[in-house]
Amino acid sequence: MFSKILIANRGEIAVRIIRACKEMGIAAVAVYSEADKNALHVALADQSYCIGGPEASESYLNEDQIISAAVLSGAQAIHPGYGFLSENAHFARACRRNGLVFIGPDPESMERLSDKAVLKELIRNTGLSVIPGTKAVTSAAEAKRAAGRLGYPVMLKACAGGGGRGIRLIRSEEELDDAYRQATGEAVSAFGDGSVYLEKYIFPARHIELQMLADEYGNAVCLGERDCSLQRRNQKLLEETPSPAVSDEQRRKMTELAADAVRKIGYVGAGTLEFLLDQEGRFWFMEMNVRLQVEHCVTEMLTGFDLVKWQIRIAAGIPLGFAQNDVRLQGSAIECRINAGGCGTLKMLHVPGGPSVRFDTCLVAGTVITPYYDSLLGKLVVYAKTREETLRKMRAALCELVIDGIPTNIEEQLRIVEDDRLTSGNYDLTFMGNR
Repeated sequence: MFSKILIANRGEIAVRIIRACKEMGIAAVAVYSEADKNALHVALADQSYCIGGPEASESYLNEDQIISAAVLSGAQAIHPGYGFLSENAHFARACRRNGLVFIGPDPESMERLSDKAVLKELIRNTGLSVIPGTKAVTSAAEAKRAAGRLGYPVMLKACAGGGGRGIRLIRSEEELDDAYRQATGEAVSAFGDGSVYLEKYIFPARHIELQMLADEYGNAVCLGERDCSLQRRNQKLLEETPSPAVSDEQRRKMTELAADAVRKIGYVGAGTLEFLLDQEGRFWFMEMNVRLQVEHCVTEMLTGFDLVKWQIRIAAGIPLGFAQNDVRLQGSAIECRINAGGCGTLKMLHVPGGPSVRFDTCLVAGTVITPYYDSLLGKLVVYAKTREETLRKMRAALCELVIDGIPTNIEEQLRIVEDDRLTSGNYDLTFMGNR
């Protein structure tokens, strides 16, 4: 097992990983930008290093500075969290060259699975149904020809995408030129890779993802599904597990297929298989996230398995200590993402308490929210024995949560969990007006 890990991230996920390290008896090393010098993750770490200016490109995306900090600190491994360098094969390979373990899939796997169009071909061979689509298209003209074969409407997506970036819905050929230019430009800006592909638009549908863990010894388990259908502009706002739209029989079948698929493609680590669930109850594979998901904690609340600790153990060569029949999906858990609506300075924070209430955050009094990074302030997660009780608990927790000095979406989340469509479980990707 590692004795020291550097966390190549910031915000609530850096705090989350540091806590896991401390519980495992592992020293934690933080890196920070000039804008984050007073951040909570810096205060909690055993060591910390400034790695550059406030822009992410100067700091949290600065591979050389992060590697130098890890070597200087004596860390044996780097945990990338999510976002930034978490799916960067070049960075994972740089870690290896410098004698550091990248806590995630190996660079070869990342390169093989990072192109979503290529990944779909691999997944299709495992027996899962894949959304009809293309490999990377190199021009708007090629995209038009492919869209004509698939039939409108279609989705144009970044091959190296994530977080809802580089995605455009196209309803007719007339929209394709502008959409292609916008999607490729956004993909270059967000991922440094402007390649895009097309897939058939399945509508209406729910967004269902399956949380996987797999070790290097061929063991793979599924920790259930998350319903991530409540989104605005492809950005998730609320997640719940289990999904009210998935039957026990569907869950059993998809669990088996997903674990088999992960074994067949040789994946090692924590990962997520993402699907669209159509109105006929068919699952269509979309993509795989080869990292920790933002919403991982809702699965932890339901199952009791610490995903960050298991990421660390798997990276250290420790086999999974449990099998599929050890996973119990009893009760209900819901997560609300609490986002900033603008910049500000935190004057006062009150976090709701009580059994099975969790708020993962980086906020402390005096925290300054700057325009440089993602707007996520924290994730409010609750668990109860029934979905009805979980919704009541979430309403109470949202009413109790106070973040003074920073504009937030707390009131919006409260309206969402009180909405009849959510409480009935009868909702899909159109909930927030997405089309």
